[in-house]
Amino acid sequence: MTDGSPLERQNLFGTVPLGLRNSLLRAFDAIARNFVQSRWEPSELNGGKLCEAAYSIIRGYVDGSYPSKPIKPPDMVGACRALESSGNHIPRSFRIQVPRAIVALYEIRNNRGVGHAGADVDPNHGDALVVLAMAKWIVAELIRILHQTDTDAARQAVESLATRNIPIVWTVGRMKRVLEPSLQMKERMLLLLYTETKPVQEADLVQWVEHSNPSVFRRDVIRATHKARLVEYDKKMGTVEISPRGIAYVDDHLPMTITGAPKTPAKGRRAR
Repeated sequence: MTDGSPLERQNLFGTVPLGLRNSLLRAFDAIARNFVQSRWEPSELNGGKLCEAAYSIIRGYVDGSYPSKPIKPPDMVGACRALESSGNHIPRSFRIQVPRAIVALYEIRNNRGVGHAGADVDPNHGDALVVLAMAKWIVAELIRILHQTDTDAARQAVESLATRNIPIVWTVGRMKRVLEPSLQMKERMLLLLYTETKPVQEADLVQWVEHSNPSVFRRDVIRATHKARLVEYDKKMGTVEISPRGIAYVDDHLPMTITGAPKTPAKGRRAR
């Protein structure tokens, strides 16, 4: 049980390894962030990532040895059913309830198409509501058992995570803005590119970050980050695209919301 003090994000999951814990939180954060941005499809897809992380944590708890990162069983349904025979020394929540919730959430991830051809009403919003609610419950149960706290404290911890969901990048018409003015130009550009799934015109970036001198911006920001392999700059086409290394930099160093402290390393993944 806790003493009533707030639960720290880094201490929510007991002895679960950092890589595994961060994978769970990345998936959860992506669901909450995509939901508030009305990105229903990514919200569903990231539910699968949360399932794999949650399953791996429970599997490690049962085995007495955690994997360093999530594992994806070839048969998620069968793998979760196998947890039911773990023995009565394992909390029922980890044997029965959470594994069955994982199966249901994984089903939404795999077998609820984006278009839902033939349906009278597009249920993507409804699916996303279910995904968010189930994700909150699964994470709360993991916190309750692993942190040895009560249900209410675990729920409050999850809500504190989910409320950090005001996106730092705001799309207004054809313009994008970074809502944290203290960030450097390089950081603003990387965050803007992080939210894009295709190359961005250099001229658009100059407008989005509100730089006063396009030539200086090209020299000091675009070319410098290109040299560091954080972005790919196509001089001929005048486009900039974030690289996998740039994505990792954003994940490790930059906040994705403006309602809390900057995130811990490896949090978040851009929505596709």
